[in-house]
Order: sequence, then structure tokens, then C-alpha cells
Amino acid sequence: MASNFNKRKEFLPYCLPDISEIEIQEVVSTLKSGWLAKGPRTIEFEKRFAEYVGAKYAVGMNSCTAALHISLVAAGIGPGDEVITTPMTFAASANTIIHTGAKPVFADIDPKTGCIDPNEIEKKITSKTKAIVPVHYSGQACDLDRIYEIADKYNLFVSEDAAHAIYTRYKGRMIGNRPKGTVSFSFYATKNLATGEGGMLVTDDEEIANKARILVTHGMSKNAWNRYAKGGSWMYDIEEPGYKYNMFDLQAALGLIQLQRLEEMQKRREQIAEQYNEAFKNVDGIEIPIISEYTTTHAWHLYIIKIVPEKLAIDRDKFIMELNKRNVGTSVHFIPVHLMSAYRNRFGYKKGDFPNSENWFENIISLPLYPSMSDDDVNYVIESVKDIVSSYRM
Repeated sequence: MASNFNKRKEFLPYCLPDISEIEIQEVVSTLKSGWLAKGPRTIEFEKRFAEYVGAKYAVGMNSCTAALHISLVAAGIGPGDEVITTPMTFAASANTIIHTGAKPVFADIDPKTGCIDPNEIEKKITSKTKAIVPVHYSGQACDLDRIYEIADKYNLFVSEDAAHAIYTRYKGRMIGNRPKGTVSFSFYATKNLATGEGGMLVTDDEEIANKARILVTHGMSKNAWNRYAKGGSWMYDIEEPGYKYNMFDLQAALGLIQLQRLEEMQKRREQIAEQYNEAFKNVDGIEIPIISEYTTTHAWHLYIIKIVPEKLAIDRDKFIMELNKRNVGTSVHFIPVHLMSAYRNRFGYKKGDFPNSENWFENIISLPLYPSMSDDDVNYVIESVKDIVSSYRM
């Protein structure tokens, strides 16, 4: 370690949720209301979220995973079908395809952005292909015009995975605004808008929205959620076997306040990303994120640097260990799904199948990025990265 580097005593976590006193008060108010399950706050959150992104309908879920699954089920995807997605994602994007009975088919990424490559999508289309699940990776938008064009050409359903992309804009239009099929958002604890667990499906398709509302509560008939309220009816029907996927009011209470605070939280994320960009842009041995020309607003869910192995006498894993020694938390997004044993064993995927994704994975590090980071925290991360680079530059 360089002699002029001063190591901090406290560990800087990779990520922390930004919860203010207002969220706490709203959760307490919800607890005192006596309505803890799906209720008026969930309905209100759905309404406000749809308005915020510019979609006609929003259906609250207990996770983005549930929203991704319901999107495909509501679109009629099932056994014998194939669905194309990216290997550079969390496993939920692919797992939910399997849960419908369909087969996930991977298409490699654009090596500049980490997002799925539309040209690779088109190469993987067969007579069995029924849908595409593009992932808006790290807060950057996929090339939606090209993906929609392919979907129209081959009559494919599009289920966008926007777990990282609340606040992201594609050519000036917010992700979730006028969606072709469905868009699924995540409110997991580490996300830009956090409810602990939670997700939202948005769509402009009334039939899909109605089907989703029924499927998320065991397939129960419309409005059965309020059967215990004054004026509610104990009568209900199971219209089709569904799932226990609904959002509940404790989550929505957090979501309503987080949605109000999203702009301020995003401004801080943007400030931190700008500090990182400015500090690292001329550091020989690492690369900063490349933002595509069609991503007009990056959500900065993640800030990912890439190691240039030809210029450093240290690999990615050792770099992470060195950051950890300096009390800086990190993560890696993601281990490509096709390298997971479940996918290797079931579908025969192997190393070398998707070289862009594998090369991306082998060299990336996600640095801390969250609104409650102080300038001192940010500067410490910057100095830590620079210290490691200078210590291991070839």
C-alpha cells in the first residue's frame, strides 16, 4: 500500500438504502391504521407510479421477479416456447422464463454498454421464439427502437426488465412510458427506490393489466382484496390458479414516500457519478462507463469500472480484495447466468458461449453509489482506486 495513503477505520458499505424520518412516520401510520396487507396505500402507489412513468396501468408486486413472471404468464408464454434474454443479468430474468415452462435463450451483450445486443437477438430467433426480455443494465437503456422493430418483425412480446432503470430515459422518454408490452421495476433494498422487497409491472395493455391483477392474488376475482373492508363481499371466485405475488401496504407506504423523494435521491446519485467520472477519466488502467447516445438520462443504479488487464499487474478479483483491505465495499454485476451450474447442467451452456458477457464479467467492479454517501466517502473511494492502480500499474 502506498505510504501516503491513509486508510479509514470504518468500513464503507457497498450500498445502503436512503430512509428518512418521513418514511418511518408513514410506516408507523400504516401500522396504526390496522391495514397491513394489500389496501388503500397499495392502490394509491400503483396509481402514482403509473402517472410518474407515463403508463396506463401499474400492478404492485412483492418483487420484480414476480412482475417478470406475471408479464410472461399474462402474455401466454408457456411450455414449448422460447424467450430471448441476456446472460449479463441477475438470474431472475432467466429463472422466470423457466417458471412458465418456456426455454431461456441467451443473446450476447454490446461490449461497450453491457446491454443486450439487438443484432444478437435477431440471430437467436426461431419458430419457437415468442418473447424478448431485454434488461436495462445498470441504469442504462437498451436500444428499444431496434428491439421493438425486431419484435414487430417476428411478432414477439417484449417484457422489459427495468430493475435498474427507474428514472432512466431512452431518447428523452422515461422507461415505462408507452411500453410495447410490459415493463418490470424493482424496489429491492439496494434499488434507487427501495421498499425492502417489492416490484411493479406497468403496461398500456388493459387485458394484460387485468389478468396480472387476478394472477397476483391466487387468481381471485377482481376486488377480492377488500373483502374484509366495510362494503366488501366475502364472496370470491378463483378464476384461474394464480400466485401469492401481491404488494402490501407496508411496502407501498415506503414506496409512496420514496417516489416523492426520488428526484432528490437521483440528483445525489448523479453528483457522485460525475465525481467518479471526472476522477477516473484519465486514470490509465481502468475504464469508466460508456453511455449510449440513446440513453438520455442514466439512472446510475450502478457505477461500474472496468479493469484493463493489459495495463495492470492485478486482476479483478485481487483488485476487489485490495479495496476490501482499504475498507471499501464492492460488488460484481453480474456472474453471467449461462455459467451458473443450473443452466450449464440443464441446457449445456459452457464457458466461451457468450464471449462479450464473459469478458465483461471478468473485468468489472461495482463501486459504492448511494445518496447517503458523503463527499468524504466518495473521495475516499476515488483515492482507494487510484492508490491500487498506481501500486499495480505495469
